[in-house]
Amino acid sequence: MNTANTAKAPDGPTSRHTATQRTATQHTAAAPTRVLRLPGGLALRYSGRTAAVMTVLLLACAAVWAVTMFTGTYRIGTGQILDVLMGGGSGTDRFIVVGQRLPRVCAALLVGAALGLSGALFQSLSRNPLGSPDVIGFTTGSTSGALVVILAGGGTAGIGVGAGSVLGGLVTAAAVYGFTATRGVSGNRLVLAGIAVGAMLASVNDYLITRADLESAESAKAWTFGSLNAVSWPQVTPLALALPVLAVAALAVGRPLRLMEMGDDTAGALGVNVARVRAVGLLLGVALAGTAIAVAGPIGFLALAAPQLARRVTRSPGAPIGPAMVTGALLLATADLLAQRLLSPFQIPVGLVTGALGGIYLLWLLSRERSSARPQ
Repeated sequence: MNTANTAKAPDGPTSRHTATQRTATQHTAAAPTRVLRLPGGLALRYSGRTAAVMTVLLLACAAVWAVTMFTGTYRIGTGQILDVLMGGGSGTDRFIVVGQRLPRVCAALLVGAALGLSGALFQSLSRNPLGSPDVIGFTTGSTSGALVVILAGGGTAGIGVGAGSVLGGLVTAAAVYGFTATRGVSGNRLVLAGIAVGAMLASVNDYLITRADLESAESAKAWTFGSLNAVSWPQVTPLALALPVLAVAALAVGRPLRLMEMGDDTAGALGVNVARVRAVGLLLGVALAGTAIAVAGPIGFLALAAPQLARRVTRSPGAPIGPAMVTGALLLATADLLAQRLLSPFQIPVGLVTGALGGIYLLWLLSRERSSARPQ
């Protein structure tokens, strides 16, 4: 009786409050969930389907890792590779396996996971599937900071490039946030401001390259394609140390971000400090994108596609953090394997492969939109 009366009542404070509670309940309890208690008082909620999807994705990552490690232009027997991984083997075999193949595949998995997580954070913050760091300008800003260091120092690796990449992303995030904060930060404003700032910074990047000497310009231009061809352990190690810390921090703000996807007012009514969570989410997303770019250069479409693919396969109402990370890792490791083998013995930048795959993904989305819009 009370439920029926509430449904028939005119739209007022009581009915809106009831609708808000109903929406929150549907959003947070759409499917049976399990809770995993983590150190530090964190609790990770997941569904059985999410756990199954994560298991399959991790097995696929292991398969791509094995193919990358045990095959290649330079032929090494399986026993020899295992011997190298156990600490033995010849000097040449150790150089190929431990000095080239292993850091490259580890970098692909780590960079992909970082970009997938960064995309999930930005899409939750903007409440927009286009809210990824490469679309809204943060990747371009990180590229600007890294290019300044590269062109000034003449190198494409090192802590300086990583610091410049993160700093460039933070400055870009501050600019975008400043443009949108005066009239209220919303998803559409954030995306539009990011696209505008990114377009301007892309022109700045091209100008920086034209003003450099020929050798530095060629090195910087090749870096902007996004490549793992010459990656080494000194580049991989900082990301390997930073990613677990950033991932744990992202898990800590994951639930408030989920609530913010229903709207700032609703999240605030449920006890979320919207301004603080948004600021922390922006910082984490920029740090993840910046550290990934420092290793591999700007890689497009991965941060856009990975969270959406993870959301579809897990049937989650938002961009899930864990599945987005593993999906990003699998996509980049697979794309880099294709970059190594498609034109073997020549290798192409992995950013070109992800760009092509991203175009196919967007065309697929467009075809789905058209088919769903057709009258039945």
